[in-house]
Amino acid sequence: MQGCITKKIIIHKSQTNKRLDIVLTKLIVKYSRSQIKILLQNNNVKISNKIITNASYKVKEGQIFYINIPKTIPSNYEPQEIPLSIMYEDNDLLVINKPSGMVTHPAPGNQNNTLVNALLYYTKNNLSSINDARRPGIVHRLDKDTSGLLVIAKNNLSHVDLAKQFKKHSITRKYYAIVWGVPQNQIIKGYIQRHKTNRKKMTLNKLNNGKYSETSIKIIQSFGICSLIECTLKTGRTHQVRVHMNSIHYPLIGDKLYGKNKVSSYAKDKKNFNKFFPLKTFHRQALNAYAIGFIHPALKKILEFKSELPEDMLKLLEFLSKH
Repeated sequence: MQGCITKKIIIHKSQTNKRLDIVLTKLIVKYSRSQIKILLQNNNVKISNKIITNASYKVKEGQIFYINIPKTIPSNYEPQEIPLSIMYEDNDLLVINKPSGMVTHPAPGNQNNTLVNALLYYTKNNLSSINDARRPGIVHRLDKDTSGLLVIAKNNLSHVDLAKQFKKHSITRKYYAIVWGVPQNQIIKGYIQRHKTNRKKMTLNKLNNGKYSETSIKIIQSFGICSLIECTLKTGRTHQVRVHMNSIHYPLIGDKLYGKNKVSSYAKDKKNFNKFFPLKTFHRQALNAYAIGFIHPALKKILEFKSELPEDMLKLLEFLSKH
């Protein structure tokens, strides 16, 4: 494990025949029994170069265990009292419903009023530090103007486990998006890489340049000039939904970075002209991460969460339904 220290534990006579997870919980300060189980499950406990994953393993006097423990690096960012919409919380993680307009983590030129600043205040800095001091607790992120669900790691062991699930693409993620036009139900595939001239943008290609990406889209409701769609992510790349929808010529409503050159063509649709300006002036990309599902790092059971559409998208859909 990168960024870790190795702790040597020698089993005392008084600990003989006790469960390994119980013994380690007593000997390793600041780690709960559930966190010790995560260490075991992620192959971080060894005896004589043999990995031990069984929490109920009965220890014997004189045995020497080596435990890899992630280093804790305190954050340098300022905790700020900012309201949070918390969907779930326990000792290992949080599920947050992020509003649009909130940046996920601090970056040059934007050090305050981010989700991380709010989390540092709420948890009293009880967050993972796998991503060093720059992104405490952040396992994945959403664009500033994308709303929806994020899972936050409270400790490094949970972070490692969740990161593995994201890497294996085993985490369920579904988005609602309002897009221009009426696309077909389909699967969009390709490789996403940084744009060669505009470094703020990503591009899609079929040449194996960049990282593989895949999104399934399904129409939920069509309004002629635009549609509400559900996007199921097989992968989770930067700007994935935005890039994918732009690649098939149905960009997101309100997306100022992608597809602007296609928007004016919809103004020519006289049948839906009264809908055009509210759509054109929508203040952000109409994208909401409404569902997430994953295996809890300690409990080893599937957790699934869903959120309601935010008020701005709901109001836009209500207007479209009436007109």
